[in-house]
Amino acid sequence: MVIASACSGGSEDASGSEGDTSSGDWSPEQPIEIVSPSGAGGGWDTTARMVGKTFNETGIIEQDIGVVNKPGGGGAVGWASIAEKEGSNTDLFVSSPPILLVPLNGQSEYGHEDFTPLSNMIADYAAFAVAADAKWDNLNELFADMKEDPSSITVVGASSPGSMDHVQFMKIAKAAGVDVTKVKYVSDQDGGALTALLNGSVDVYSTGVAETVEQVKAGKIKVLAVTSEERLEGDVLSDFPTAIEQGIDATFVNWRGFFGPPNMDEAAVKYYEEKFKKLSESEEFADIRKNYGWSEMYMNSEEYKTFLDDQKKEIQGLLDELGIGK
Repeated sequence: MVIASACSGGSEDASGSEGDTSSGDWSPEQPIEIVSPSGAGGGWDTTARMVGKTFNETGIIEQDIGVVNKPGGGGAVGWASIAEKEGSNTDLFVSSPPILLVPLNGQSEYGHEDFTPLSNMIADYAAFAVAADAKWDNLNELFADMKEDPSSITVVGASSPGSMDHVQFMKIAKAAGVDVTKVKYVSDQDGGALTALLNGSVDVYSTGVAETVEQVKAGKIKVLAVTSEERLEGDVLSDFPTAIEQGIDATFVNWRGFFGPPNMDEAAVKYYEEKFKKLSESEEFADIRKNYGWSEMYMNSEEYKTFLDDQKKEIQGLLDELGIGK
């Protein structure tokens, strides 16, 4: 479906305020467009499409919702396109920790402060996997070898150094006492990380939980730990031990939520907060969370902003230690 831009010209269109907001009420009178700052099939894309689809199928939002993929720059290309739609009430994007990480690495001029946080919706978690025949059967065995010689073990991820897959592993390794400044991390952003693990050219795969399930079922890899506070529910997922239960007092949450451009109308922010909350509480979206191994993590706009500010401070400290903060 082709979605018209909310900012096609004229003062009314430029603000995205199709409805009268003077009374404090607002609802969209033209299609909503959600930008996924990645290609098709990843976590951002899946979250955006499941949210849009369920909004429409449940009737929580009746206006058409389109999802547009704008990959590049670890997400920066996608959210930069929304920065240009200042004041629009119908242009949104989905994001997660990279909106903190990428600017902190100096790879984006826009950070979370430049947008309007609307609602966080889900929590996803990291998984650390090794080949099925690897010598390590738990995280402590792996970290014991890494403490002895950190550079002898190679960790692979699909994100760039200083972004998700790198930082989530380093946070847990640091809590376990590993010298994270000496850990060898390689980035494979072309989809070859799993292949590299299976052919033995790397030792550990840092990824999202959902990316490991089918390979575990096939007997090709084993998951040493996930970064949730408690074991996840679901087929296969419930077998994955947490880092916490292995005595490592650390977690990593891959939260995912939605943002609008700068200077959205307050009435539009309230509208989206209420709609996202209703969606989060619906049985339909609960089924989707279960299907993808996601946890519920709704936050309203103000809660989300405070959370993001706190997360940024924590991540800045870790990046500084790794020597890769800007």
